[in-house]
Amino acid sequence: MESAVARTAARPRIALATYRPEEGTASADRDLPVLKAALDDAGARAEIVYWDDPAADWADFDLVVIRSTWDYSWRVAEFVAWAERVAKLTRLANPAAVVRWNTDKRYLGELAASGVPTVPTRYLAPGDPADLPDDHEYVVKPTSGAGARLAARYRPEERETALRHLARMHEKGLTAMVQPYLRGVDTAGERALQFFGGRFLHAARKGAVLAPGTAYDADKVPHPRLEVWQPTPAELAVAGRALAAVPDGPDGPDGDALLYARVDVVDGDDGQPCVMELELVEPNLFLRLHPESVPVVTQAIIRAAR
Repeated sequence: MESAVARTAARPRIALATYRPEEGTASADRDLPVLKAALDDAGARAEIVYWDDPAADWADFDLVVIRSTWDYSWRVAEFVAWAERVAKLTRLANPAAVVRWNTDKRYLGELAASGVPTVPTRYLAPGDPADLPDDHEYVVKPTSGAGARLAARYRPEERETALRHLARMHEKGLTAMVQPYLRGVDTAGERALQFFGGRFLHAARKGAVLAPGTAYDADKVPHPRLEVWQPTPAELAVAGRALAAVPDGPDGPDGDALLYARVDVVDGDDGQPCVMELELVEPNLFLRLHPESVPVVTQAIIRAAR
């Protein structure tokens, strides 16, 4: 029988963990088949596996890469428990400790406390007073969410609607985030800086996601008007500061802990970039915009598996 060491040296077996689409629908991750084909062509044995598949034998893989588990925000506790279980059986990227930290957007408060420029954020847990702004436009969204799920923007005169939104989240046991709506999003958009294997990979820019008057429970286009972007030195600097502040991240005891990362930045009221979100669990890589990045991502994954 082939030993695990020999197998890994020859053709590492890699799982690309994804979500299970609703019956009759296709996966929204258009990069997934491209990445699998590239890994196979490069000499690995890649498999696309649903993260919640009870029959999956995670120990049989040399590396499990969390790619597009885009339903996890509905099942955070289950997902974090899965990550911790898989990490005990094989190598998981990113590591379970990073996954646990990054699935709760209260990490923005920790980044801010570390001196990283971030979008100002307050947190309202169930039972907290409904302290909403009365002098500027703002956003309400859950601390665990993706694709603008349960997110909406409000003007001060829309307080009653915002209160109903807040009450609905609290009924579900969700903690809400309240952030000022930064007008820079409407003009300069939101920039997503991708890092892979510890190095900057590529960037993209998208338009504003939250249109005025859109209900919090309405479906939203998560990446409108997506386009290639060349980040500024200031954007790269802010992204670097955010990644350096991640617990168990590149500056932690395991220096190569982060196989991948996406830092989403927007312009603050002072015109300078600040972190809106730090995606360390299942960021969309936007490889269709950057086909030249596919070989870089492929080789970084194979190196991690070996």
